[in-house]
Amino acid sequence: MARHARWAALGAAAALLVGGCSADTSGGRKDPGDTRSDGSSTSKLPTSLTGQTPDWGRCEGTADSPAPGKEWQCATIKAPLDYAKPDGETVKLALIRSQATGGKGERLGSLLFNFGGPGGSGVSTMPWYASKADRLHERYDLVSWDPRGTGASEGVRCRDDKELRAAEKLDATPDDAAEEKAYFEDAADFGKDCEKAAGSLLSHVSTTDTARDMDLLREVLGDDAMHYFGISYGTELGGVYAHLFPKRVGRVVLDAVVDPTADTFGHALNQAQGFQRALNNYLKSTGQDPKEGTEKITDLLDRLDAKPLPTSSGRDLTETLALTGIILPLYSKESWPGLTTALESAEEGDGSALLALADNYNERDSSGHYGTSSHAQRAISCLDAKQRPTLTEAKKRLARFEEISPAFGDYLGWDTAGWCHDWPVAGQFDTPEVSAPGADPVLLVGNTGDPATPYEGARRMADELGKGVGVLLTWKGEGHGAYGSGSTCVDTTVDSYLLNGTVPKDGKVCS
Repeated sequence: MARHARWAALGAAAALLVGGCSADTSGGRKDPGDTRSDGSSTSKLPTSLTGQTPDWGRCEGTADSPAPGKEWQCATIKAPLDYAKPDGETVKLALIRSQATGGKGERLGSLLFNFGGPGGSGVSTMPWYASKADRLHERYDLVSWDPRGTGASEGVRCRDDKELRAAEKLDATPDDAAEEKAYFEDAADFGKDCEKAAGSLLSHVSTTDTARDMDLLREVLGDDAMHYFGISYGTELGGVYAHLFPKRVGRVVLDAVVDPTADTFGHALNQAQGFQRALNNYLKSTGQDPKEGTEKITDLLDRLDAKPLPTSSGRDLTETLALTGIILPLYSKESWPGLTTALESAEEGDGSALLALADNYNERDSSGHYGTSSHAQRAISCLDAKQRPTLTEAKKRLARFEEISPAFGDYLGWDTAGWCHDWPVAGQFDTPEVSAPGADPVLLVGNTGDPATPYEGARRMADELGKGVGVLLTWKGEGHGAYGSGSTCVDTTVDSYLLNGTVPKDGKVCS
């Protein structure tokens, strides 16, 4: 099943619904020898990489995504598989762009987008998202890419559709020794499947690797500084980039901000709080008492655990699939009425609507074919995370998870131990390093009703980036992310920063 925890991609919410150049010594470009924390620098990459010129052409459609309009162009470039061996094996990165439309003012360069996940495809999401960024498009080329391990780049697909369908029947909140055994055996097998499918790539899909790819993209796109818009997991990626390349930070916006101080347990607890908060707000909107409404939902889940519901497709709605179906509409307030309909149908004995929501989240189409973003998400997050909680450690915390969220806590608690269980590649850090002394201001947008990346993480990211770097803008709203979600205050503030360089006062609130 797709991952609930860890910064689900913007694509989950969406389901509801010129040439390269080297450093210019004549002025303007920031120091091409900007040193990374490991002592290496982009200037040490071979010119065969830094001097690439993307061969932009018409984008092609795929089985999972139709071809975008003619204003979109696609290309591929090469990046080192291992940045410690820049002259060695390379990986392919797939890019998409739409050139600036030429509105008021001169072109500012490229604005690079990452929409979250990890594991989400920027190539397929960028054309859909572009309508939110019309003003930015006037002066920026809108650019995105499929990070290594995802989509049309060097992707990771660990299992076929038949194996994924079989795994859907597992109970992600085991009730006895037999279910525990099946749960952890499947987790270990998934890691082995990924290792077999991805080979050496599995050790080189970390957030740090992708942040370095971003700087190579900046180089081949011909930009002096990194202008970037990161959403959800893309905010962690942006923070890591700022740490590695503080002198190259241009105008950077991080929306739906990940808490960089949280470890594996911390992220899961944060999301238990965030999704329960969103569920409570949804229940209030329907006139229900949050406690009573949550009890009604947990009662439904308990009944599904004992006996799954039939659906019009012939498949059963299990407890785990129902939980997935409930999660998805919480990403967007506009989707709350659909959740009401699905829950009412389930109470009447028909699980079809909740199953359809779960299928959207799990990227399962009507023919039974699954997307691969959850595979990439697991590969990336397990390579990042050094902390690997054991079954015993997770069980000790289950009561705390359930206290925070009666609806989602049990799943998220078990997930801390199951997600990277017996993963074949060691993790790299407990928490990401995002301090960026000397960087230009980074605008952070926190939404008080965000379920997947709770608001508290935005302030923590601002503090970790450092004084004078992290600037927090707060929106008192609902849903995952703030920009383009209906707040003129948020949109105007972000646009003014990206287009004019106007940095708002730290702590500004949009209500």
